[in-house]
Amino acid sequence: MKPTIKVMVVDDSAVVRQVTSALLARDREIEVIGAASDPIFAMERMKRQWPDVIVLDVEMPRMDGITFLRKLMAERPTPVVICSSLTERGAETTLQALAAGAVSIITKPKAGVRSFLEDASNDLIAAVKAAARANLGALKAAASAPPPAEKLSADAVLPPPGQRAMAETTDRIVAIGTSTGGTQALEVVLAALPGVCPGIVVVQHMPERFTALFAERLNGVCQVEVAEARNGDRVIPGRVLIAPGGRHLTVRRSGAQYLAEVRDGPLVNRHRPSVDVLFRAVAQCAGRNAMGVIMTGMGDDGARGLREMHEAGAQTFAQNEATCVVYGMPKEAVALGGVDRIVPLQQIAREIVAFG
Repeated sequence: MKPTIKVMVVDDSAVVRQVTSALLARDREIEVIGAASDPIFAMERMKRQWPDVIVLDVEMPRMDGITFLRKLMAERPTPVVICSSLTERGAETTLQALAAGAVSIITKPKAGVRSFLEDASNDLIAAVKAAARANLGALKAAASAPPPAEKLSADAVLPPPGQRAMAETTDRIVAIGTSTGGTQALEVVLAALPGVCPGIVVVQHMPERFTALFAERLNGVCQVEVAEARNGDRVIPGRVLIAPGGRHLTVRRSGAQYLAEVRDGPLVNRHRPSVDVLFRAVAQCAGRNAMGVIMTGMGDDGARGLREMHEAGAQTFAQNEATCVVYGMPKEAVALGGVDRIVPLQQIAREIVAFG
């Protein structure tokens, strides 16, 4: 019998501890070994039995979640799923937690937490299982530096592939798709780029109201300009546009210019924004003038879109397994035959510069 995933829940709300523990315990693959009201109590409990995954709140008494997370990553790296209230302040704090090595985010409201957690139980269970498979080496390196729906394809947002892009031009565009572990990975890539490089469009699976703060934080540490994409924004050298949470990002060509399009639409591969949607749009409007990069993340969003880019003549890259927090999306893209080269995280920036 497969060993269970041992989980510790750390949250100062008794209701959240109770509901979260009960929801996780419903899954046969998960065993909740304890719940604590703050990190101090959690560390005492963890001395007796160490968890495989920690579900962690951020704002708690005695020791906040970020301090606890940094301590864990420095002393004994352990996969952490952040479960935090979605407020402007909380969003910024949660992004700090992701930068410190958390695997993923589950957002909870200030009110109606019990019903929200019930509704989001599948997301929570999936996040815990993905965290249990996380590459701890990649997590440590990064730290030192939606409910299931019908699985739609990019056809739900864009016309099917087949439309040919313009012949090769001097303009270049890079499309990047990532999910679990991607906030840290993107910072590694973008911070290594010079101020002049091809225009970049990014889908990072992330809830609404996080992406603007995420882009702002990256803009402060990168030579390139980083911003949350707005409808009509130009994709130009030295600029990185990140898809807003809850909206799809596509690209269209207007004469010699590439323009971002932010649009509503159904979940694609259970995500909005979807990497497949972005990759298909870039394949159709840029063809061999484009480069596609798929990075760490669970699931298969982006695998078909990257193959469409490959078939349209684009250069395509996948992050290698050793440097991925979760080798899901790149693995699926490789299996579909849409990847030209598999490279470590630290090499991706060099490939982007060489492409330009």
